[in-house]
Amino acid sequence: MSDDQNYQLETLAVRAGTARSQFHEHSEAMFLTSSFVFDSAEQAAKRFIGEEPGNIYSRFTNPTVTMFEERLAALEGAEQCIATASGMAAILATCMGVLKAGDHVVASRSLFGASVNLLGGILKKFGVETTFVSATEVAEWAAAVRPETKLFFLETPSNPLTEISDIAAIAAVAKQHGALLAVDNCFCTPILQRPLEFGADIVIHSATKYIDGQGRVLGGAVLGNKKTLEGVYQFLRTAGTTMSAFNAWVFLKGLETLKLRMDAHSANALQLARWLETQPNVTRVFYPGLPSHPQQGLAKRQQKTGGGIVAFEVKGGKEAAWRVIDHTQMLSITANLGDTKTTITHPATTTHARNTPEQRAAAGISDSLLRIAVGLEAVEDIQRDLARGLG
Repeated sequence: MSDDQNYQLETLAVRAGTARSQFHEHSEAMFLTSSFVFDSAEQAAKRFIGEEPGNIYSRFTNPTVTMFEERLAALEGAEQCIATASGMAAILATCMGVLKAGDHVVASRSLFGASVNLLGGILKKFGVETTFVSATEVAEWAAAVRPETKLFFLETPSNPLTEISDIAAIAAVAKQHGALLAVDNCFCTPILQRPLEFGADIVIHSATKYIDGQGRVLGGAVLGNKKTLEGVYQFLRTAGTTMSAFNAWVFLKGLETLKLRMDAHSANALQLARWLETQPNVTRVFYPGLPSHPQQGLAKRQQKTGGGIVAFEVKGGKEAAWRVIDHTQMLSITANLGDTKTTITHPATTTHARNTPEQRAAAGISDSLLRIAVGLEAVEDIQRDLARGLG
Protein backbone atom coordinates (compact mmCIF):
# COMPACT_ATOMS: atom_id res chain seq x y z
CA MET A 1 0.00 0.00 0.00
CA SER A 2 1.17 3.51 -0.79
CA ASP A 3 2.11 5.56 2.27
CA ASP A 4 1.01 8.83 0.71
CA GLN A 5 -2.72 8.11 0.84
CA ASN A 6 -5.13 8.41 3.75
CA TYR A 7 -6.91 5.08 3.57
CA GLN A 8 -10.24 4.56 5.31
CA LEU A 9 -10.59 2.07 8.17
CA GLU A 10 -12.42 -0.44 5.96
CA THR A 11 -9.47 -0.49 3.56
CA LEU A 12 -6.85 -0.70 6.30
CA ALA A 13 -8.70 -3.63 7.86
CA VAL A 14 -8.35 -5.58 4.62
CA ARG A 15 -5.00 -4.43 3.25
CA ALA A 16 -2.70 -2.93 5.90
CA GLY A 17 0.40 -4.88 6.86
CA THR A 18 0.16 -7.43 4.08
CA ALA A 19 3.57 -8.84 3.12
CA ARG A 20 3.91 -11.43 0.36
CA SER A 21 6.57 -14.12 0.16
CA GLN A 22 8.44 -15.14 -2.98
CA PHE A 23 5.35 -17.13 -3.97
CA HIS A 24 3.25 -13.93 -4.30
CA GLU A 25 0.25 -15.37 -2.47
CA HIS A 26 -2.95 -13.32 -2.38
CA SER A 27 -4.16 -14.35 1.09
CA GLU A 28 -1.71 -13.75 3.93
CA ALA A 29 0.71 -16.63 4.46
CA MET A 30 0.79 -18.60 7.70
CA PHE A 31 4.37 -19.15 8.85
CA LEU A 32 4.18 -22.17 11.14
CA THR A 33 7.79 -22.40 12.19
CA SER A 34 9.56 -22.10 15.51
CA SER A 35 12.76 -20.58 14.14
CA PHE A 36 14.31 -19.02 11.02
CA VAL A 37 17.50 -19.92 9.15
CA PHE A 38 20.28 -17.37 8.63
CA ASP A 39 22.56 -16.95 5.63
CA SER A 40 25.65 -16.82 7.81
CA ALA A 41 26.92 -16.68 11.38
CA GLU A 42 27.47 -12.96 10.93
CA GLN A 43 23.86 -12.40 9.90
CA ALA A 44 22.65 -14.41 12.90
CA ALA A 45 24.77 -12.33 15.25
CA LYS A 46 23.56 -9.04 13.77
CA ARG A 47 19.91 -10.05 14.04
CA PHE A 48 20.21 -11.17 17.64
CA ILE A 49 21.65 -7.84 18.73
CA GLY A 50 19.33 -5.79 16.53
CA GLU A 51 21.83 -4.49 13.99
CA GLU A 52 19.92 -6.12 11.12
CA PRO A 53 16.15 -6.48 10.86
CA GLY A 54 14.69 -9.91 10.22
CA ASN A 55 13.04 -12.90 11.79
CA ILE A 56 14.85 -14.88 14.47
CA TYR A 57 12.53 -17.00 16.59
CA SER A 58 8.73 -17.09 16.65
CA ARG A 59 8.59 -16.24 20.33
CA PHE A 60 9.18 -12.62 19.29
CA THR A 61 9.49 -12.44 15.49
CA ASN A 62 7.16 -14.15 13.02
CA PRO A 63 5.98 -12.77 9.66
CA THR A 64 2.31 -13.69 10.16
CA VAL A 65 2.24 -12.13 13.61
CA THR A 66 3.99 -9.05 12.23
CA MET A 67 1.31 -8.65 9.56
CA PHE A 68 -1.38 -8.73 12.24
CA GLU A 69 0.53 -6.23 14.38
CA GLU A 70 1.00 -3.80 11.51
CA ARG A 71 -2.63 -4.03 10.44
CA LEU A 72 -4.01 -3.42 13.92
CA ALA A 73 -1.52 -0.59 14.47
CA ALA A 74 -2.78 1.05 11.27
CA LEU A 75 -6.36 0.79 12.49
CA GLU A 76 -5.57 2.26 15.92
CA GLY A 77 -3.29 4.96 14.51
CA ALA A 78 -0.41 3.58 16.59
CA GLU A 79 3.30 3.51 15.84
CA GLN A 80 3.72 -0.03 17.17
CA CYS A 81 1.65 -3.06 18.09
CA ILE A 82 2.86 -5.99 20.19
CA ALA A 83 0.75 -9.13 19.85
CA THR A 84 0.31 -11.40 22.86
CA ALA A 85 -1.13 -14.80 23.72
CA SER A 86 -4.34 -13.41 25.25
CA GLY A 87 -5.96 -10.21 26.39
CA MET A 88 -4.79 -10.78 29.95
CA ALA A 89 -1.28 -11.45 28.64
CA ALA A 90 -1.45 -8.02 27.00
CA ILE A 91 -2.36 -6.38 30.32
CA LEU A 92 0.35 -8.33 32.15
CA ALA A 93 2.97 -7.42 29.53
CA THR A 94 1.98 -3.77 29.81
CA CYS A 95 2.33 -3.77 33.59
CA MET A 96 5.62 -5.68 33.56
CA GLY A 97 6.96 -3.43 30.83
CA VAL A 98 6.21 -0.03 32.38
CA LEU A 99 6.16 -0.72 36.15
CA LYS A 100 8.66 -1.75 38.82
CA ALA A 101 8.53 -2.51 42.53
CA GLY A 102 7.48 0.57 44.47
CA ASP A 103 5.35 2.01 41.66
CA HIS A 104 1.69 2.89 42.03
CA VAL A 105 -1.27 2.39 39.67
CA VAL A 106 -4.58 4.23 39.60
CA ALA A 107 -7.24 2.05 38.00
CA SER A 108 -10.95 2.09 37.40
CA ARG A 109 -12.84 -0.14 39.82
CA SER A 110 -15.13 -1.02 36.88
CA LEU A 111 -12.84 -3.57 35.24
CA PHE A 112 -13.04 -7.15 34.04
CA GLY A 113 -12.67 -9.42 37.08
CA ALA A 114 -9.31 -10.87 36.04
CA SER A 115 -7.93 -7.36 35.54
CA VAL A 116 -8.92 -6.48 39.10
CA ASN A 117 -7.22 -9.63 40.39
CA LEU A 118 -4.04 -8.90 38.43
CA LEU A 119 -3.76 -5.26 39.47
CA GLY A 120 -4.99 -5.62 43.01
CA GLY A 121 -3.59 -9.04 43.86
CA ILE A 122 -0.78 -10.48 41.76
CA LEU A 123 1.10 -7.22 41.19
CA LYS A 124 0.84 -6.39 44.87
CA LYS A 125 3.04 -9.41 45.62
CA PHE A 126 5.77 -7.76 43.54
CA GLY A 127 5.58 -4.40 45.25
CA VAL A 128 3.17 -2.56 42.94
CA GLU A 129 0.21 -0.93 44.67
CA THR A 130 -3.10 -0.13 42.98
CA THR A 131 -5.79 2.34 44.01
CA PHE A 132 -9.21 1.71 42.48
CA VAL A 133 -11.41 4.72 41.69
CA SER A 134 -14.62 5.59 39.89
CA ALA A 135 -14.60 5.06 36.14
CA THR A 136 -16.55 8.26 35.62
CA GLU A 137 -15.47 10.72 38.33
CA VAL A 138 -12.28 12.38 37.03
CA ALA A 139 -11.68 14.09 40.38
CA GLU A 140 -11.15 10.70 42.02
CA TRP A 141 -8.30 9.95 39.60
CA ALA A 142 -6.57 13.20 40.48
CA ALA A 143 -7.07 12.66 44.21
CA ALA A 144 -5.59 9.15 44.08
CA VAL A 145 -2.28 10.21 42.51
CA ARG A 146 0.90 9.69 44.55
CA PRO A 147 4.48 10.72 43.79
CA GLU A 148 5.15 7.10 42.75
CA THR A 149 2.13 6.84 40.42
CA LYS A 150 3.28 5.61 37.01
CA LEU A 151 0.17 4.19 35.32
CA PHE A 152 -3.52 4.95 34.92
CA PHE A 153 -5.60 1.99 33.70
CA LEU A 154 -9.22 1.91 32.55
CA GLU A 155 -11.60 0.19 30.18
CA THR A 156 -14.31 2.13 28.40
CA PRO A 157 -17.04 1.07 27.99
CA SER A 158 -16.59 -0.89 31.21
CA ASN A 159 -17.33 -4.57 31.68
CA PRO A 160 -20.18 -5.26 32.28
CA LEU A 161 -22.06 -1.99 33.02
CA THR A 162 -20.85 -0.07 29.94
CA GLU A 163 -19.77 2.94 32.00
CA ILE A 164 -18.01 5.53 29.83
CA SER A 165 -14.77 7.09 31.06
CA ASP A 166 -13.72 10.49 29.76
CA ILE A 167 -10.45 9.48 28.10
CA ALA A 168 -9.30 13.01 27.31
CA ALA A 169 -9.94 14.32 30.82
CA ILE A 170 -8.25 11.36 32.53
CA ALA A 171 -5.34 11.54 30.06
CA ALA A 172 -4.85 15.18 31.01
CA VAL A 173 -4.62 14.25 34.69
CA ALA A 174 -2.16 11.46 33.91
CA LYS A 175 0.08 13.74 31.88
CA GLN A 176 -0.02 16.42 34.56
CA HIS A 177 1.50 13.92 36.99
CA GLY A 178 3.89 12.18 34.58
CA ALA A 179 1.90 8.94 34.42
CA LEU A 180 0.93 6.84 31.41
CA LEU A 181 -2.70 6.16 30.52
CA ALA A 182 -3.58 2.68 29.27
CA VAL A 183 -7.07 2.08 27.85
CA ASP A 184 -8.60 -1.34 27.31
CA ASN A 185 -10.45 -0.85 24.01
CA CYS A 186 -11.86 -4.37 23.81
CA PHE A 187 -15.55 -3.43 23.73
CA CYS A 188 -15.22 -0.85 20.95
CA THR A 189 -12.26 -1.92 18.79
CA PRO A 190 -10.62 0.80 16.66
CA ILE A 191 -13.70 0.78 14.44
CA LEU A 192 -15.77 2.53 17.11
CA GLN A 193 -13.13 4.25 19.25
CA ARG A 194 -9.43 5.21 18.97
CA PRO A 195 -8.17 6.12 22.45
CA LEU A 196 -4.81 7.45 21.23
CA GLU A 197 -6.67 10.29 19.54
CA PHE A 198 -8.00 11.35 22.98
CA GLY A 199 -4.60 11.36 24.65
CA ALA A 200 -4.12 7.76 25.80
CA ASP A 201 -0.55 6.45 25.72
CA ILE A 202 -1.32 2.73 25.45
CA VAL A 203 -4.23 0.81 23.95
CA ILE A 204 -4.90 -2.78 24.96
CA HIS A 205 -7.05 -5.39 23.21
CA SER A 206 -8.33 -8.83 23.91
CA ALA A 207 -8.28 -9.90 20.28
CA THR A 208 -10.15 -13.01 21.42
CA LYS A 209 -13.31 -10.93 21.33
CA TYR A 210 -14.44 -8.80 18.39
CA ILE A 211 -11.17 -8.87 16.46
CA ASP A 212 -11.59 -12.61 15.94
CA GLY A 213 -15.35 -12.31 16.00
CA GLN A 214 -16.20 -15.99 15.90
CA GLY A 215 -14.91 -17.31 19.22
CA ARG A 216 -12.12 -19.41 17.72
CA VAL A 217 -8.76 -18.42 19.21
CA LEU A 218 -7.09 -16.45 22.01
CA GLY A 219 -4.94 -13.37 21.56
CA GLY A 220 -4.19 -9.87 22.73
CA ALA A 221 -2.38 -6.72 21.69
CA VAL A 222 -0.64 -3.69 23.18
CA LEU A 223 -0.35 -0.53 21.07
CA GLY A 224 1.40 2.82 21.42
CA ASN A 225 4.65 4.47 20.38
CA LYS A 226 7.90 2.51 20.29
CA LYS A 227 9.54 4.38 23.15
CA THR A 228 6.62 3.71 25.50
CA LEU A 229 6.40 0.05 24.48
CA GLU A 230 10.12 -0.80 24.58
CA GLY A 231 9.83 -2.42 28.00
CA VAL A 232 6.70 -4.29 26.92
CA TYR A 233 8.52 -5.75 23.92
CA GLN A 234 11.53 -6.76 26.02
CA PHE A 235 9.22 -8.50 28.49
CA LEU A 236 7.47 -10.41 25.71
CA ARG A 237 10.79 -11.36 24.06
CA THR A 238 12.04 -12.82 27.33
CA ALA A 239 8.90 -14.16 28.99
CA GLY A 240 7.23 -15.50 25.84
CA THR A 241 3.67 -14.24 26.31
CA THR A 242 3.50 -14.69 22.57
CA MET A 243 0.75 -14.90 19.95
CA SER A 244 0.98 -17.97 17.73
CA ALA A 245 1.26 -17.61 13.97
CA PHE A 246 -1.94 -19.58 13.45
CA ASN A 247 -3.90 -17.31 15.79
CA ALA A 248 -2.43 -14.23 14.12
CA TRP A 249 -3.64 -15.55 10.75
CA VAL A 250 -7.16 -16.05 12.18
CA PHE A 251 -7.12 -12.49 13.53
CA LEU A 252 -6.02 -11.14 10.14
CA LYS A 253 -9.08 -12.76 8.62
CA GLY A 254 -11.23 -11.36 11.45
CA LEU A 255 -10.02 -7.82 10.87
CA GLU A 256 -11.19 -7.98 7.26
CA THR A 257 -14.85 -8.03 8.39
CA LEU A 258 -14.49 -6.04 11.61
CA LYS A 259 -16.18 -2.87 10.34
CA LEU A 260 -19.16 -4.77 8.97
CA ARG A 261 -19.55 -6.78 12.15
CA MET A 262 -19.20 -3.87 14.58
CA ASP A 263 -21.84 -1.92 12.69
CA ALA A 264 -24.21 -4.91 12.81
CA HIS A 265 -23.48 -5.72 16.47
CA SER A 266 -24.18 -2.11 17.41
CA ALA A 267 -27.43 -1.89 15.47
CA ASN A 268 -28.71 -5.13 16.98
CA ALA A 269 -27.64 -4.10 20.49
CA LEU A 270 -29.46 -0.76 20.30
CA GLN A 271 -32.64 -2.46 19.13
CA LEU A 272 -32.40 -5.08 21.88
CA ALA A 273 -31.68 -2.46 24.56
CA ARG A 274 -34.75 -0.46 23.56
CA TRP A 275 -36.87 -3.62 23.76
CA LEU A 276 -35.49 -4.56 27.18
CA GLU A 277 -36.49 -1.15 28.54
CA THR A 278 -40.11 -2.04 27.76
CA GLN A 279 -40.09 -5.33 29.68
CA PRO A 280 -41.94 -5.19 33.02
CA ASN A 281 -39.50 -7.50 34.84
CA VAL A 282 -36.44 -5.52 33.73
CA THR A 283 -35.60 -2.81 36.26
CA ARG A 284 -32.70 -1.14 34.45
CA VAL A 285 -30.84 -1.36 31.15
CA PHE A 286 -27.22 -0.32 30.67
CA TYR A 287 -26.34 0.64 27.10
CA PRO A 288 -24.43 3.75 25.91
CA GLY A 289 -26.77 4.32 23.00
CA LEU A 290 -29.82 4.87 25.20
CA PRO A 291 -30.92 8.30 26.46
CA SER A 292 -31.19 6.68 29.91
CA HIS A 293 -27.45 6.01 30.01
CA PRO A 294 -25.79 8.62 32.27
CA GLN A 295 -22.84 9.09 29.90
CA GLN A 296 -24.68 8.94 26.57
CA GLY A 297 -23.38 12.38 25.55
CA LEU A 298 -19.78 11.40 26.29
CA ALA A 299 -20.26 8.11 24.45
CA LYS A 300 -21.41 10.01 21.38
CA ARG A 301 -18.26 12.15 21.47
CA GLN A 302 -15.84 9.25 21.95
CA GLN A 303 -17.53 6.40 20.09
CA LYS A 304 -19.10 6.05 16.68
CA THR A 305 -21.90 3.83 18.04
CA GLY A 306 -22.89 2.29 21.36
CA GLY A 307 -21.22 -1.04 20.67
CA GLY A 308 -22.52 -4.58 21.05
CA ILE A 309 -22.75 -5.09 24.83
CA VAL A 310 -26.01 -4.68 26.75
CA ALA A 311 -26.39 -5.26 30.49
CA PHE A 312 -29.64 -5.26 32.43
CA GLU A 313 -31.05 -5.97 35.87
CA VAL A 314 -34.15 -8.03 36.55
CA LYS A 315 -36.58 -8.20 39.44
CA GLY A 316 -35.87 -11.03 41.86
CA GLY A 317 -32.09 -11.14 42.29
CA LYS A 318 -29.91 -14.10 41.36
CA GLU A 319 -32.78 -16.58 41.17
CA ALA A 320 -34.59 -14.48 38.59
CA ALA A 321 -31.38 -13.77 36.66
CA TRP A 322 -30.52 -17.45 36.48
CA ARG A 323 -34.09 -18.21 35.39
CA VAL A 324 -33.65 -15.92 32.38
CA ILE A 325 -30.42 -17.71 31.45
CA ASP A 326 -31.78 -21.22 31.97
CA HIS A 327 -34.91 -20.58 29.90
CA THR A 328 -32.97 -19.54 26.80
CA GLN A 329 -32.86 -22.07 24.00
CA MET A 330 -30.73 -20.27 21.42
CA LEU A 331 -28.36 -17.91 23.26
CA SER A 332 -24.96 -19.30 24.22
CA ILE A 333 -24.44 -19.45 27.98
CA THR A 334 -20.81 -18.42 28.09
CA ALA A 335 -18.73 -15.58 29.47
CA ASN A 336 -16.96 -14.87 26.18
CA LEU A 337 -18.11 -11.92 24.09
CA GLY A 338 -17.61 -10.39 20.66
CA ASP A 339 -18.91 -13.47 18.86
CA THR A 340 -21.26 -13.64 15.91
CA LYS A 341 -23.40 -15.76 18.25
CA THR A 342 -25.17 -13.89 21.05
CA THR A 343 -23.88 -14.84 24.49
CA ILE A 344 -25.41 -14.38 27.94
CA THR A 345 -23.75 -14.50 31.35
CA HIS A 346 -24.33 -13.69 35.00
CA PRO A 347 -21.29 -11.54 35.87
CA ALA A 348 -21.51 -11.90 39.66
CA THR A 349 -21.00 -15.66 39.45
CA THR A 350 -18.78 -15.87 36.35
CA THR A 351 -16.56 -13.04 35.09
CA HIS A 352 -16.41 -11.33 38.50
CA ALA A 353 -16.87 -14.37 40.75
CA ARG A 354 -13.30 -14.16 42.07
CA ASN A 355 -13.80 -10.56 43.19
CA THR A 356 -14.94 -10.00 46.76
CA PRO A 357 -18.57 -9.09 47.44
CA GLU A 358 -17.32 -5.63 48.41
CA GLN A 359 -15.49 -5.23 45.09
CA ARG A 360 -18.57 -6.30 43.15
CA ALA A 361 -20.77 -3.92 45.10
CA ALA A 362 -18.35 -1.03 44.52
CA ALA A 363 -18.42 -1.78 40.78
CA GLY A 364 -22.23 -1.94 40.73
CA ILE A 365 -22.38 -5.65 39.89
CA SER A 366 -25.50 -6.98 41.58
CA ASP A 367 -26.88 -10.51 41.70
CA SER A 368 -29.74 -9.38 39.45
CA LEU A 369 -27.40 -8.23 36.64
CA LEU A 370 -27.11 -10.01 33.30
CA ARG A 371 -24.78 -9.21 30.40
CA ILE A 372 -25.64 -9.83 26.77
CA ALA A 373 -23.02 -9.72 24.04
CA VAL A 374 -25.35 -9.19 21.11
CA GLY A 375 -24.50 -11.25 18.06
CA LEU A 376 -25.59 -11.19 14.46
CA GLU A 377 -28.78 -13.23 14.68
CA ALA A 378 -32.14 -11.62 13.94
CA VAL A 379 -32.93 -9.36 16.89
CA GLU A 380 -36.50 -10.67 16.99
CA ASP A 381 -35.15 -14.17 17.66
CA ILE A 382 -32.90 -12.90 20.46
CA GLN A 383 -35.86 -11.10 22.03
CA ARG A 384 -38.06 -14.18 21.82
CA ASP A 385 -35.36 -16.28 23.48
CA LEU A 386 -34.99 -13.82 26.36
CA ALA A 387 -38.75 -13.42 26.75
CA ARG A 388 -39.05 -17.07 27.84
CA GLY A 389 -37.40 -16.30 31.15
CA LEU A 390 -38.54 -12.70 31.54
CA GLY A 391 -42.24 -13.45 31.59
